[in-house]
Amino acid sequence: MDTLVTVCVIVLIVFAALAGILSRYRKCPSDKVMVIYGKVGTDKDGQARSAKCIHGGAAFVVPVIQSYQYLDLTPISINVDLRNALSKQNIRVDVPSRFTVGISTESGIMQNAAERLLGLKLNEIQELAKDIIFGQLRLVIATMEIEEINTDRDKFLLAVSKNVEIELKKIGLRLINVNVTDITDESGYIEALGKEAAAKAINDAKKNVAEKDRDGEIGQALARKDQRIQVAAANAAAIQGENDAKIEVAQSEANRREKEADALRIATAAEAVQAARAKQEAYVAQQDAERTRAELEKATQQADIIVKAQIQKEEAEIAAEAEAAVIRRKAQGEADAIYAKMAAEAKGAQELLEKQAEGIKKLVEAAGGDSNNAVKLMVADKLEELMKIQVEAIKNIKIDKVTVWDGGSKGDGKTATADFLSGMMKSVPPLNELFQQAGMELPQLLGKEIETVEESSEE
Repeated sequence: MDTLVTVCVIVLIVFAALAGILSRYRKCPSDKVMVIYGKVGTDKDGQARSAKCIHGGAAFVVPVIQSYQYLDLTPISINVDLRNALSKQNIRVDVPSRFTVGISTESGIMQNAAERLLGLKLNEIQELAKDIIFGQLRLVIATMEIEEINTDRDKFLLAVSKNVEIELKKIGLRLINVNVTDITDESGYIEALGKEAAAKAINDAKKNVAEKDRDGEIGQALARKDQRIQVAAANAAAIQGENDAKIEVAQSEANRREKEADALRIATAAEAVQAARAKQEAYVAQQDAERTRAELEKATQQADIIVKAQIQKEEAEIAAEAEAAVIRRKAQGEADAIYAKMAAEAKGAQELLEKQAEGIKKLVEAAGGDSNNAVKLMVADKLEELMKIQVEAIKNIKIDKVTVWDGGSKGDGKTATADFLSGMMKSVPPLNELFQQAGMELPQLLGKEIETVEESSEE
């Protein structure tokens, strides 16, 4: 019985010891830093450590020789209403700001916090940090000009953060955030700078607006210019197309007229041949002469028709070419028209001469190769015109008065007046003499010269 009691007591003692040991094993929450102080060992240099800091883990706290406390990691917001801080330009400024700090979790800085902040209340830590921030904030402002503080906020906040955080680390704190709400000064210098900046911004805005308006006007003008160029190009292309179409129409018209001229030439030639055949049947005696005349008329008509058709064709081509080039090369078109016209006229004259030469050649061939007979045929063809010219020579002579001075009649029974009229008539070339000068004789049906008595006696 005594043995059983002894065993139970031992077991209870063991369980009590285990419970006591386990109760000293502490876990550190994530929002706190556990500081174990007492006899916690030595550091790297062999000196005794004042505390051991643990964040995010657990540790065994040895009873009697060790104890522990927590440092809260909750961020602390500190309102720093700095007034009359002296800047580098000796201008006093007001810099209301808000700083957010907290216990640092870095190993060396946590040791500082354990040594300097352990056991302090939150407001005490806040006041301590506030004093440090005030001093460092005044120091930073004293090294900067108003323009830097007001315009380059990033530089100002970077300088404040750097200086303040260095000092806060000495007591185990870290700077989380800096927010400067507004900066003012007693002399109104910052306000003047603001007005200057506002005026500059307004002027720059007006300048930008004016430049944009200018760019808009320029862009609009350029757009209109491009529009006009493109419209002009489209119109030019349309006109070019119209001109090409007109040229094709003119060429087709010229081809049609050329074929009509060929058909007309063929028809005219056929009519001339039929007329020549009719005359050949009607005037058998004048068969050779009429055939030659028909061939001559045929050649003349062909030459006239071809030359006219060619000239019309050339004129149509020149007109179409000139109309197509009225925009591009007006002067060149006129020069080409003049050249084409002169070429057409020269070609027409050449063809007319060739046709006339061909007609004369056929006339000589019709006269049996005798050029004299061919000339006689040509003179015979123009006989009517020669007689008309001879009559026209004295047709319009007006004799208002004839005065005879030699009086009476002559021995041969002729009067002076008769001699005057006879002489005047002899001044007109006799038809027989004209034929004789041409090497021909009048046909007997037109009259024959009566030989004189003297010529008969001589024979």
